[in-house]
Amino acid sequence: MARIALIAGTYAPDRCGVAHYTAHLRTVLAQRGIETFVLTTHAVAGNEPTILGAVEDWNVSNLISLTQAIHRTKADILHIQHAAGTYGFDRSIFLLPLLLKQTGWNRPIVTTIHEYGWWEWQPKWISQPLLERIKDWGQQRYWWDREDGFLLTRSNAIITTNEQATQTIDRRLPLLMHKVHQIPIGANIEVASSGSSGVAPGANRGVARKMLLQTCGWSQDSVVLAFFGFLHPVKGLETLLQAFKAVVQKQPQARLILIGGVESLALRGEEAQQYWQKLEAEIASLNLTSYVHMTGYLDSRTASHYLTGSDIGVLPFHHGVTLKSGSLLALMAHGLPIVATHSNDSELSTLVEQVAPRQVDDLAIALTQLIANPTRANDLAQQGRHFSHNFTWDSIADAHLEIYRSVSPAISTNMREEIAIYG
Repeated sequence: MARIALIAGTYAPDRCGVAHYTAHLRTVLAQRGIETFVLTTHAVAGNEPTILGAVEDWNVSNLISLTQAIHRTKADILHIQHAAGTYGFDRSIFLLPLLLKQTGWNRPIVTTIHEYGWWEWQPKWISQPLLERIKDWGQQRYWWDREDGFLLTRSNAIITTNEQATQTIDRRLPLLMHKVHQIPIGANIEVASSGSSGVAPGANRGVARKMLLQTCGWSQDSVVLAFFGFLHPVKGLETLLQAFKAVVQKQPQARLILIGGVESLALRGEEAQQYWQKLEAEIASLNLTSYVHMTGYLDSRTASHYLTGSDIGVLPFHHGVTLKSGSLLALMAHGLPIVATHSNDSELSTLVEQVAPRQVDDLAIALTQLIANPTRANDLAQQGRHFSHNFTWDSIADAHLEIYRSVSPAISTNMREEIAIYG
């Protein structure tokens, strides 16, 4: 069986979108005969034999331990999942490919960059002009990258999850573009079956809707607006609540459900609890207690049922909504028409009702109008559902397999042997 070692800054899928992505990827790769191991910090490794605690943290002092752990896996490929926040914004991981080569690692390295183009090294102890010269000097020679060190220049294949990252690499490192593969992320939850019969809740919406309305104590004529994802200040929830107050005045049957937990890598412990309490206080001050329900963290199956029972999705992110959002793709997959904030993602202009970020009145008008126009809502729902078929985890896994085969003869050989054995 082919073996892939995955490095993840953290592996807490219930608190981190990148970890959630990695867990989904492992599941579908396993269905294709690929064995995966995750190397991460001791704190989150737990007792799962395929989740290996390799380091205490991502400080440079732990790089030797990480390198030794990678060698011990005897993996056919090393696949690094990188997003700055998952590594505690520590840059030492950028040295890893160089250190591996120095210690005799001769197997392919694949790197997925989930974020790129915004986080350059700016130490205070070196003058800005000198730093720029050093960055440009190495980057022009393709020795290193001004943002990610040796992570990209020493990888055999680079995976981006969005067009912005791909374009930035093209501007900075055009000679690496033959290594770059853009694979979009998938929905962060799948559409769950509604029981042993295997009927998708989209085909049995009445069951899911009944469950949702009973849980929230809402009447049958409710029009349910659904936000889905981690609750965080940058998600525009305060704007949403104020806009929803205006929606209720025009459409008194409207209800709002906030599906998702508040505890995440970006918001932890007491800080997370304080934000939850702040949202509760805001709901109470707007006299919306009987109109708004916050679920907290839910398992994927329950969250899927709640989305299936809802009528409209809403994502009012401060920075705009892009196709990097697994929440957006989940709303689409569940057949919800969506109101979302503008971004530079031109593909979304015909798929969602777009409004400017932080604009209470604009958001309220868009939601009110969509409630009053079921034909428009149905058109958006159908377009979104159809579009989401391009982002299935099966297609994502197949694209990864093609990359693995292209860089590793061992993967190609192992796959041919398994096909021969199992037909």
